Amino acid sequence: MRTRKLAVAGGFEFTPDIHSDHRGLFFSPLQDEAFVAAVGHRFPVAQTNHSKSARGVLRGLHFTATPPGQAKYVYCARGKALDAVVDIRVGSPTYGQWDLVNMDSESFRAVYIPDGLAHAFLALEDDTVMSYLVSSAYQAELEHAIDPLDPAIGLPWPHGVEFRLSARDIIAPRLAEAEAKGMLPIYADCLPTGPAAEPSVHPDPSANRLHG
Repeated sequence: MRTRKLAVAGGFEFTPDIHSDHRGLFFSPLQDEAFVAAVGHRFPVAQTNHSKSARGVLRGLHFTATPPGQAKYVYCARGKALDAVVDIRVGSPTYGQWDLVNMDSESFRAVYIPDGLAHAFLALEDDTVMSYLVSSAYQAELEHAIDPLDPAIGLPWPHGVEFRLSARDIIAPRLAEAEAKGMLPIYADCLPTGPAAEPSVHPDPSANRLHG
């Protein structure tokens, strides 16, 4: 399992080893030892989710009110997607920064998204399946969205794709509006306590990048 820190504080990318032979392949998308070594604590799975999307479907940017928050561990089980993680935690040293990861059913990269971060993905092929492990059960009243096309965030979605968004995502506020309304998580409320506390991270304006 190979690990990479995202440009967003607390986020990680994990790339598993893939074992293949004449029968097909086998891999382990979440490995406790590698996860704990990177993050500092185990991932508490409360629910698993699957989504299947047509090409051009853009889901997000979504986040859960914190507290209680919801951490996610996401990978692409089928197809191809461009995954985005954005730091919307007010007071975070990487507030407003993002990172993108190319996900597909060849590398099976996974992304860990801790409490308070916003997440989105764009399906690049029909029948793209995304698999999620989440740390808490879904509660509709705690779920919020930010405009994934907000120019102030500046996510570099590919050109030539006709985006398909849900009704909720179409009317989602931009980041500045959400902050003004007090919708966004507070950085201190999102940090783990004890030995797994978030390490010091300094903002890097050039850190936003596409990986994979």
